[in-house]
Amino acid sequence: MCLLAFVAASGAVHLLAHLPGRSMWLVTAFVVTLLSIVTWVVGWRSLALALLAGLAGFLFTLARAEHRLADALSAHNENKVSRIVLRVSGLPRLDPDKRVFDAEVLSSNPEGVPTQIRVTWNAPGYSGPYGRRGDAYDFPEMVPGQVWRMALTLKTPRGTRNPHAFDYEGHVFAQGVRATASVRGTPRLLRDEPHASLSIVAQRARHYVRAALLEHVGGYRYGAVLLALVIGDQASVSASDWQVFNRSGITHLVSISGSHITMIAAIGGASMFWFWRRVRIAGRMLAERVPAHVASAATALLVAWLYCLLAGWGVPARRTFLMLAVVAVFYVLRLGLNASRLLCLVAFVVVLLDPWALLQSGFWLSFSAVAVLMISAAWAGRAVGHTDMSAGQRLLGYVRAAVGLQIAISLALTPALAFMFHEVSAVSPLVNAYAIPVIGLVVTPLALLAGGAALVPGLGWLAGLLASFSHSALHLAMLPTVWLASLPAASFSVAAAPWWTLLLCLPGLALALAPYGPPLRHAGWLLMLPALCWQPARPDEGGWSLYALDVGQAGAVVVRTAKHVLVFDAGARHSPDADDGTRVLAPFLRSLGVRHINTLVVSHADLDHAGGVGGLLQAFRVDQAYSSFDLTAYLARETQLLGTQTMLPQRLARCEYGVTWQVDGVTFEFLWPPKHFATAASFVQKTDDQTQSPKLKGRRGNARNAGSCVLRIRGAHHSALLPGDIGKREEFMLVDRGLETVDLVLAPHHGSKSSSSPRFVRATKPSDVIAQAGFQSRHGHPSPEVQARWSDHGAKFWRTDLHGAIIVHSEAKGLSVSAVRDKNRRYWHASRKGD
Repeated sequence: MCLLAFVAASGAVHLLAHLPGRSMWLVTAFVVTLLSIVTWVVGWRSLALALLAGLAGFLFTLARAEHRLADALSAHNENKVSRIVLRVSGLPRLDPDKRVFDAEVLSSNPEGVPTQIRVTWNAPGYSGPYGRRGDAYDFPEMVPGQVWRMALTLKTPRGTRNPHAFDYEGHVFAQGVRATASVRGTPRLLRDEPHASLSIVAQRARHYVRAALLEHVGGYRYGAVLLALVIGDQASVSASDWQVFNRSGITHLVSISGSHITMIAAIGGASMFWFWRRVRIAGRMLAERVPAHVASAATALLVAWLYCLLAGWGVPARRTFLMLAVVAVFYVLRLGLNASRLLCLVAFVVVLLDPWALLQSGFWLSFSAVAVLMISAAWAGRAVGHTDMSAGQRLLGYVRAAVGLQIAISLALTPALAFMFHEVSAVSPLVNAYAIPVIGLVVTPLALLAGGAALVPGLGWLAGLLASFSHSALHLAMLPTVWLASLPAASFSVAAAPWWTLLLCLPGLALALAPYGPPLRHAGWLLMLPALCWQPARPDEGGWSLYALDVGQAGAVVVRTAKHVLVFDAGARHSPDADDGTRVLAPFLRSLGVRHINTLVVSHADLDHAGGVGGLLQAFRVDQAYSSFDLTAYLARETQLLGTQTMLPQRLARCEYGVTWQVDGVTFEFLWPPKHFATAASFVQKTDDQTQSPKLKGRRGNARNAGSCVLRIRGAHHSALLPGDIGKREEFMLVDRGLETVDLVLAPHHGSKSSSSPRFVRATKPSDVIAQAGFQSRHGHPSPEVQARWSDHGAKFWRTDLHGAIIVHSEAKGLSVSAVRDKNRRYWHASRKGD
């Protein structure tokens, strides 16, 4: 109870929007201490101790959080160049066009720079959203422990904020990174400090293992996966492979998970046990000097510790090592320890060492999986007495037990996976049944041996041979996995469900996994159905919901009616492997329970509006698409550049003035461009041509903006206007045509000075205006002049760069507008003027 109270109180701190002041600390300590004394006096001593343990966890985490918050980037250094001497502290990420690494700041000019920063060193010249043409830039070798002098532009970490989405700011805060930096000029290497700390030594070892192993696995289909298994470096694994891993439910196997560490430790311990009982020194068996079980336990623990350091010491690795350490100590001392106390003790130590481990999904999933495994294995029991089973029968029994345990773990973790990732693999039990032993007992040990051999001069031939065997085993395991992942029913998406549905699963799991109990106890699995079948409330007939997503300097809007979904623009393409359609829109739509898109509107061919279309079409079927350009030609050219195939919408048409349709009591109509608009078809093919001059590119960009689709939404209660990137000229023409007032406007062209003319503002007279823009946009969007103009005419001005995604609900009782940063704020989120 005390250990769990400490962990729970530490987690409660991470739910706070702001940390309390010192006076609140004292009040909380006084109240809890008083309650503890009262409960102790009345005889509830266990509760009293739990309250005190909870108070200790709460105050301890508050103190750690305040200390980390204090190590922040000073306001006068924000987005400014600083001269910094730093030490590379993390394994650099190797990309063709950049290097990304964590660093310790040794000195800075000016002062006010946090001690831990994340540095991005970009190659000269923009590589383009489809990758660099020509040879990759030749970066100098970056090794952990090196000390460099660099000129860096520093920023406080800032990520996009969307409903039910990944919290980048929380992620980097948990890692201790308090500023991001980009390199200016040419850095200078000062010296090398290879033994600065144990962490530097471990990261340096990871670097040399990667460099040596890359020579032998670089050309293999799954060479990046082998690197991930050996040193935990997942940066090179392709997005298509991650999609297969997610759909098949083996993501945990292609990273260094608890099962890998346990298996490697078991192999090391068993080998030492065999060796220790057979070797003599000076006429005496080693087992006579030190018991074999002690030597094997120590060896297993040492192997696990070294592997965890090589893996980067993540949360699952820490949990596994600490659990093995506790088990080893109790095993050597011949003491009994049940599963619940073991898990509670390890959870307490993990949180004590790192309170922000609670923010990682790996913490909850790893502890839950181990708990189910221990409980299920203990309740299954084992046969007593002599049995006349053959070796084949025993093997079949082991396989059945392993499959049964894997099915139990998969089913038990399904609600948590649905809650966290909104997608559940249906083939996970089957795939894991063969993938776990193959990857854990064959692929990973051989890959580790290959990495070790690659470091020894003269053993390159052995490293190549071991790497070949390891990759062959992995390739064979992936053949059925890829086929299973390609099945339509391989996985299913789950809408974001409220907390109470997840809590409802707990008694159901307890009933279903119990060794005995009431009749039909296996019906407890049915209590998982609310979490898996939850559907968010839909708008009523005539109502609509609009989500202006936070996609930085890009555009992406989702509109829902009672039974239909419309997507207006799909965000930007950032690189060959990253676009907002895949990273933002697809996860958000899954969280809403959307299975397919009824209507897709791509306002114009700029990459900040059309760049995510390919990724979105790969994730969802689209019934009808509208665009101001030839979308088929656009996707064909993107397919040629990326080498990927994209499914086309079932129907395509031009967005033109006069096109109108009505669904669920809501009318959608295009107000622009007019039919046969002069520039509507003339600006498609050169969307990413980097060879054209800036002046020519600017003219084509203006032409594309002028032809943007302008969509008006009119429901039973309110109306909205989505004008794309039109400028003042197009606004004047819309006003001259008789533009009506609306309740909500998406600021044209991200709030640019070239749009939102006074005539347009007076004609629309909205109560709310939303500007989708990137934080500290280099274009200056939204313009302060434009923002003031809308505000002066009575509109509330919302900005996705400051407020995150904006959620609008049109109902009979009124138009409600809210911001994600206001609703889901945490104490680590960046707080700036206007937030």
